[in-house]
Amino acid sequence: MSEVDVVLPAMRVSYEAGPLDEGSLAESWHEQLGLWLAEAESAGVPEPNAMVLATADPSGRPSSRTVLAKGLDERGLTFYTNYTSTKSHDLQATRYASATFPWIALQRQATVRGTVERVSPAESAEYWAQRPRGSQLGAWASPQSRVVSKGSLDAALVAIERRFADVERIPVPPHWGGWRIRPETVEFWQGRPDRLHDRLRYVHDSDGWRVERVAP
Repeated sequence: MSEVDVVLPAMRVSYEAGPLDEGSLAESWHEQLGLWLAEAESAGVPEPNAMVLATADPSGRPSSRTVLAKGLDERGLTFYTNYTSTKSHDLQATRYASATFPWIALQRQATVRGTVERVSPAESAEYWAQRPRGSQLGAWASPQSRVVSKGSLDAALVAIERRFADVERIPVPPHWGGWRIRPETVEFWQGRPDRLHDRLRYVHDSDGWRVERVAP
């Protein structure tokens, strides 16, 4: 047996942060998610807007990676990326995604599942203008998800820096923009003792939104 085989079964944390009740939820899923995001930020959780984005290709093979949420309102949850990336190819093909915020320090997580759509070019441009210049240059230089050498990537960045050296406002790359997850379900999970965790889920159907409790 390896050391990992011995240690992993013994890794266990008792969740004692407190219950999550239906009466404590906000009226809408996006208000509740905004509240938990704000509380994660106030608690000093690193990268509180980091979420694990899960997609699948047309054959059903899943992929997951961490991205940063950059928009939240009644329409959905937005993040930005390269439209030629693996995640974008998956989203273009299936039009569906799931994203989980793992606030482990708060013994919480929230999961958004639903269909996806590209955000408008105007909305992408508005967020692009807020990005640091280095991030803008990186978006131009990186052929995201393609096999590259470190040298070729560094050379691409140098070339882009030269290209835009005299440009004050770097334009949005044609291959870059936002995706919005339009939720069908949004689940809020709060850890409780003895693994009897609270799972409250906003569900959208023909009558609008409702909240249901799910067994842990």
